[in-house]
Amino acid sequence: MSRDRAKPSFRHLRHWPALLGVRLFKLLSLLPWSVQTRLGRMIGWLFFHCVRVRRHVVAVNLRLAFPEKSPNEQHALAAAHYRSLGLGVFETCLAWWAPAKRLPPHEIVGREHLEAAQARGKGVLLLTAHFTTLEICARMFAESLPFGCLYREANNAVVAEQMRLAREARTRVAVSMDDLRGLLRALKQGHTIWYAPDQGKRSKFSKILPFFGVPAMTNTATSRLAEMTGAAVVPYFGIRRPDGSYLLTILPALDNFPTADAEADSLRINRLFEEHIKAAPDQYFWVHRRFKLSRREPGVYTTT
Repeated sequence: MSRDRAKPSFRHLRHWPALLGVRLFKLLSLLPWSVQTRLGRMIGWLFFHCVRVRRHVVAVNLRLAFPEKSPNEQHALAAAHYRSLGLGVFETCLAWWAPAKRLPPHEIVGREHLEAAQARGKGVLLLTAHFTTLEICARMFAESLPFGCLYREANNAVVAEQMRLAREARTRVAVSMDDLRGLLRALKQGHTIWYAPDQGKRSKFSKILPFFGVPAMTNTATSRLAEMTGAAVVPYFGIRRPDGSYLLTILPALDNFPTADAEADSLRINRLFEEHIKAAPDQYFWVHRRFKLSRREPGVYTTT
């Protein structure tokens, strides 16, 4: 697993801007949280109005997922999503570098469901989706309910290293997304692994299935992992409340799971995700091309 990796070198000039950015945000993370939240919303507002990168993706996603909303409502939701993204930047900084005493108020509901699943001794897949609150809620979760995580290498090597160090420091085990054997081994050893299969990409464990009623590449590996390891699948969702506190909800382990039909299992998970995304739609990660069916074809994201 990842803890034995050699420390990378970032002496090359190309890494300097990212290193400076990391140091800047480390300094900003020392500011009072009320100041950071204002800065986050300001950054979100600025990017929504002045930086067009991914705005089209967000608009398409919201139009497909919420066709019942008017164009004005979809536009307002997109603006709220960008504010949530801006907050997510500072939430990530807090999660990576701040001591526990500086974390915002939060509540964990349903921990008995996780404890019951862990008592089986066969490992747990802590099933969730990609929300903008991902990092801060994971940190809050880890403070009282230790777990392991999967990580994907970020495109920027400096950011990827910061992410890896932060997750390894706060979790019991950190496994690369590409290390299937490592994931299976961790589950068989009884670890609880944070697992978000909602950003599907084409593989032998994928199918095109409805998500918000729209065809989307869907990861079907969850039921296979549960079958191979005997791990319980326990849904978990973390959202930001209007008052600035956070609610982390752990649901009972999925019953009658897995079944012999991985496609039906995956549809069940998609519907579960839809239900919880609707509870806080601005906080889901809409900048991802969720409805792209292949790498080569932009499909619904084609611009004219």
